[in-house]
Amino acid sequence: MMHIPANRALLPAIAAGFLVFSITLAVAGILDFPAVRTDLSPEQLKRVSDVTRATTNFSKAEPYETMQGGAATSIDPVNRDIFSRPSANLSDEGGQDFHLGNALFRKLWVSAPSSTQASDGLGPLFNARSCQSCHIRDGRGHPPEAGGAVATSMVLRLARTAVTADEEQAVKDFHVLNFPDPTYGVQLQDLAVPGLAAEGKVTVGYSEEAVTLAGGETVTLRRPSYGISDLAYGPLDPATTLSPRIAPPMIGLGLIEAIPDADILANADPDGKKGTGIRGRPAIVRDHRTGQIALGRFGWKAQNATVRDQVADAFSVDIGISTPDRPNAHGDCTPNEAHCLAMPTGVQKRLGDTEAPDPILPLVTFYSENLAVPARRKASLPAVLHGKEMFYRSGCAACHTPKFVTRDGMKDKDGKDSPQAFQLIWPYSDFLLHDMGEGLSDGQQVGVASGRDWRTPPLWGIGLTQTVSGQQAYLHDGRARTLTEAILWHGGEAEKARNAFADLSKDDRQALINFLESL
Repeated sequence: MMHIPANRALLPAIAAGFLVFSITLAVAGILDFPAVRTDLSPEQLKRVSDVTRATTNFSKAEPYETMQGGAATSIDPVNRDIFSRPSANLSDEGGQDFHLGNALFRKLWVSAPSSTQASDGLGPLFNARSCQSCHIRDGRGHPPEAGGAVATSMVLRLARTAVTADEEQAVKDFHVLNFPDPTYGVQLQDLAVPGLAAEGKVTVGYSEEAVTLAGGETVTLRRPSYGISDLAYGPLDPATTLSPRIAPPMIGLGLIEAIPDADILANADPDGKKGTGIRGRPAIVRDHRTGQIALGRFGWKAQNATVRDQVADAFSVDIGISTPDRPNAHGDCTPNEAHCLAMPTGVQKRLGDTEAPDPILPLVTFYSENLAVPARRKASLPAVLHGKEMFYRSGCAACHTPKFVTRDGMKDKDGKDSPQAFQLIWPYSDFLLHDMGEGLSDGQQVGVASGRDWRTPPLWGIGLTQTVSGQQAYLHDGRARTLTEAILWHGGEAEKARNAFADLSKDDRQALINFLESL
């Protein structure tokens, strides 16, 4: 564990907007989060507030700015595997668990029955045979080319809103996020084991539209349209919406989980009382293990509270592998897919009650929690510092909150200091939901998130997208082929910042992009 020196400060203390929000939720009987951090003394809270205050000095890099993940930051040379490095402060025992988790993350599952009984149980319907198939070298995925194709690193989530009073109450009580298609479930699976038909193929088409920026520069945006061809089990329900989601990068997840709830909620302003036009709202969900109300912070709509929740969901829905947290061995098969439900599973009673019994899920979770954030590059260059100033001046930092300090006193499973404990980190996200406008709407409600709402994605590592993934694909569906395109798609609460970027001179816009590429 790396303690922050006494002459540094640590995290934001308290915000009036959060107090109002917290009291409102407490009165509603929904949750009871502490208004301030309980892991720090008053002196430490002051230091936290000081060190995480937004900078106004763009003449030089801030102290420790290059170490984006604190002591866990990877300082290895940059190459295509830079997102696959372990937390730099892992213990020897943690390093062993990381490498075991890595092997399981890359493991190719096979259909049942198989002679490799510890590896069977794939599907029967699935999107990928391994975690690594979607998270390419632990980085972000990309959409398929125009036309029908196996998407692999992009999926279509399927859902409808509540239509009965009981369904509405279930959503209100956070017992469900939405409701699956009655035939195709929560996600379209475009692959299947031998002897079973895949559910269908993702289709995507693009129309192009030109945007003219200050100075006359023209940028072409591509607007996607999605569909499904070759539906194997009948039509979709007319109320079912399609939400395309590319696989997000895996770095820094354990650090994100270690950010105290109070520090995320301090930036919330759901009623707009701060008058900034930025109305970040927390995603309130249930922890799938405990059933307790929790703060969602993972997934494109922050639908999962913990890394383990996210991993278990991916095992179940993307690969069709059951775990102790999601024990359904037939994955996303529905009662309307009788042939799928009749297929054999990979459950081996001598190994456990699920296809991936303990310790598989804990090891993959540990691996996912400890993929290191790479160190910043060129943070002190004048062009990058100027771009950082443009980033702040344009209003980008209003949602892409630069820095936090993680919880103090965290311990690992062996009672030792956690690698994620008490670290100054630079994720550039507030981890709240924001209305991003109609242009980015998928029309799909996910719990408290509407079709226009998306979680602010962290920006650390974004400049290495091409290096790791071999191509650039940004936003939830990968429609943006450059960082400039991604910014120009921002609407809703972010439209003011988007317009500020578009109104910059060409040199100032390029400087802002240089800054993003340094993250």
